[in-house]
Amino acid sequence: MDIITTLLDFILHVDQHLELFVQNYGVWVYALLFAILFIETGVVVMPFLPGDSLLFVAGAMCGIGLMDYAVLVPLLFVAAVLGNQSNYAIGRAIGQRVFQWEDSRWFNRRAFDQAHAFYEKYGGIAIVAARFMPFVRTFAPFVAGVAQMTRRKFTFFDVAGGALWVGGIVTVGYFFGNIPWVKTHLDKIIWAMIFVPGLLVLLGSWRARRRADAA
Repeated sequence: MDIITTLLDFILHVDQHLELFVQNYGVWVYALLFAILFIETGVVVMPFLPGDSLLFVAGAMCGIGLMDYAVLVPLLFVAAVLGNQSNYAIGRAIGQRVFQWEDSRWFNRRAFDQAHAFYEKYGGIAIVAARFMPFVRTFAPFVAGVAQMTRRKFTFFDVAGGALWVGGIVTVGYFFGNIPWVKTHLDKIIWAMIFVPGLLVLLGSWRARRRADAA
């Protein structure tokens, strides 16, 4: 329970934690961010790590000079691409055995099914779109590997999606993250970044099931 509380506090107050880390450890913050982003996108059992909010807050910190934008964006882009490549390789190696797994502490069956349905409907574009969807982005490359998407095709969409996701959200944070209203309501913005894309995925999954049942 203490781990969940600590993680939730980190997610909702990621700006405070990162600023404190920079003050205490300086440039090691780049290694920390690289590790978090790589694990969130590269380890299928870690979909709860703060990807979007982390990028936004990191961009805001670049805006006030605590980090270097020109260093941060390429570094996190590499982390995001390598994370997806790792996740894809795991899914490709495990293959069809995944469909027999049950929901457990380490495997979210519902999130996997949602990502799989999303992938089946939208194909390679799902790899790009999933970048902006918490939980789904962790499972999308894994599902692509399970579905045996070719490495060349996957890499194309992986690189495109990584560039849009990292570059886009860090840049938005850079320009807007230090506006007083944004800083005051950052916790609400973080909740919205988590739940709004998730609700859209759930709605799409529900509509897809209804159409399948009606067919």
